[in-house]
Amino acid sequence: MYRKIQLLILLFLPYITFAQVDWINIAEKRKNLKDSVITEVIQSAIDEASENGGGTVYFPAGDYLTGAIRLKSNITLHLDAGAMLRFSDDFNDYLPFVEMRWEGTVMKNFSPLIYAYEVENIAIIGRGTIDGQGRKWWLELYRIETAEEKPPRTKFQKMWVEQNKGLKTSDYYQRTMSWEFFRPPLFQAYRSNNILIEGVTIQNSPFWTVNPAFCNNIRITGVTINNPESPNTDGINPTSCKNVHISDSHISVGDDCITIKSGRDADGRKWATPTENVTITNCTMLSGHGGVVIGSEMSGGIKKITISNCVFDGTDRGIRLKTARGRGGVVEDIRVSNIVMNNIQKEAIMMNMFYDHNKTIEPVTERTPTFRNIHFSGITGNNIKKAGWIAGIEEMPVENISFSDIDFQSEEGFYISVTKNVEFHDVSVTTKMGPSFEFLNSENIVLDNIESENPLKNTPVIKIENIKNIVVRNTAMFMPFDLFLSVSGEKTKNVYLSGNILPKANKISEMGKEISNNVIITNKN
Repeated sequence: MYRKIQLLILLFLPYITFAQVDWINIAEKRKNLKDSVITEVIQSAIDEASENGGGTVYFPAGDYLTGAIRLKSNITLHLDAGAMLRFSDDFNDYLPFVEMRWEGTVMKNFSPLIYAYEVENIAIIGRGTIDGQGRKWWLELYRIETAEEKPPRTKFQKMWVEQNKGLKTSDYYQRTMSWEFFRPPLFQAYRSNNILIEGVTIQNSPFWTVNPAFCNNIRITGVTINNPESPNTDGINPTSCKNVHISDSHISVGDDCITIKSGRDADGRKWATPTENVTITNCTMLSGHGGVVIGSEMSGGIKKITISNCVFDGTDRGIRLKTARGRGGVVEDIRVSNIVMNNIQKEAIMMNMFYDHNKTIEPVTERTPTFRNIHFSGITGNNIKKAGWIAGIEEMPVENISFSDIDFQSEEGFYISVTKNVEFHDVSVTTKMGPSFEFLNSENIVLDNIESENPLKNTPVIKIENIKNIVVRNTAMFMPFDLFLSVSGEKTKNVYLSGNILPKANKISEMGKEISNNVIITNKN
């Protein structure tokens, strides 16, 4: 049976008490506890519980200041309502360096604020608050990043260089590597199993907030994450993890709210560990670069992901997949359903294979990324900048994508380029500028009952260029409007129109001079 250890501040005593079956005083003579770093006291409680098979380290209401904490197997940190676990902003409190994964690269670095290495059955629970006090970390990054000339190395940078000799990354990340300063995530479990984070509020992370790496069976539920505008303070970032369950959480951060990753470039392919079997449900996301993001570190592969019953309100993007040539890895078998979006500053849905802006076509190798078998349904969006932006690369088009039961009110519509086997069913996109649907350099497209509620003057609802095999069917639009379909591109062929009811359209189709008369095939039945 696990023994329970309690970490208490007694209101009438200036010391800490740990309680097991009997009360044991650990720091009877400690004074000014609120202003003292008590790392050793907390760590000794964890160690003592571990030596006895495991247990709970309990924080009642009060203020606790600590450096890095290292969890061990069968340990629960329980923060009661009113408990504030604050982390020191003295970088020395996160030494010695440990092995961890930083933005998809395994390296030696500052210890995560809460770190677990090759353990099992760990938990952080309760209604208390964990404060990473990240401001000093952010300012140090800004100091290094914005210097006109590279400043002299600090002792921490010298340590990083010494302990990471031979570390290789792609050319795209040489600027980041040149900083030689890598802030720690607030929580990272590394090569660990059976992890629970429940109920707590987490704020002001130095870097990514909840970042399990190479872990299995993770449950994150009822968590609130608040980070102000700050660099790379993502909310929840599982990397190369299996069986991840994220639910009932509220996230507002300085970067992506939830991001699914699996390693970067050659280093990620070396470990070859995908993130798979992930469910994300019943969450709200406010400030953040993306609501749920996949990539860009996805070199180990990402598969079998479901995202459902979530609200994105004010994020830069809603659902975002990002990768680049050189990354490699396959993203596949993704389902997104029952999502409400509002006030999205950029794209509601984005799949971008040009994250590093590399437009040089390469042979298909392990460096080639893949997006396939990705399906969206039941999504409503208002006050959106762009409905969607999907861009494949010539050597590996985005393939087998579908959108069903979608209703967007957006400034701009869907832009889809270099894809295969894309379907839209029961999709309404009403824009303020440009077509609702634009397709370029793609093949095998099905548009079934798609519409705009307010078609724009002198603007097609659908625009296609260099498209092979497209079916447009079952659209019914009864309002007067100028143009339904614009067709261009010398490579365009086999445009099938079937069962469309457009009684007040001035023109059903408009063709470029390069388009032959037999490109459009109309089935009147």
